[in-house]
Amino acid sequence: MLLVVTYSRGARRDLRNVCRAHEGCVVRQLGRAALLEWTEFGAFQALRLREKHGLDVQLERVVPFEPADAPERVREAASAYESRDQPSTPYERFASGRDVPDPAAMRGEDL
Repeated sequence: MLLVVTYSRGARRDLRNVCRAHEGCVVRQLGRAALLEWTEFGAFQALRLREKHGLDVQLERVVPFEPADAPERVREAASAYESRDQPSTPYERFASGRDVPDPAAMRGEDL
């Protein structure tokens, strides 16, 4: 997918217009940003906005995140945390004394 992020009022307006006029290539619209299909037509729309608005339009290639992309220990920790008894318990307190990844250690690890 293509992520199109806008940084000016004019670019946001034109992104909205593209999304309305070409719904078939829009995966999702997110206010100042939109995900466009990974097609030539999606690229055409994104490049057109970039040509018109320059650096007020940022383009990125996006690959969907699948749970299997995360280590098993992280998936298990997320599952255990969401099954906790007290929904207001922060993860740092929840992780203390349990066999789950430490939040500080996770912050420094790349996927």
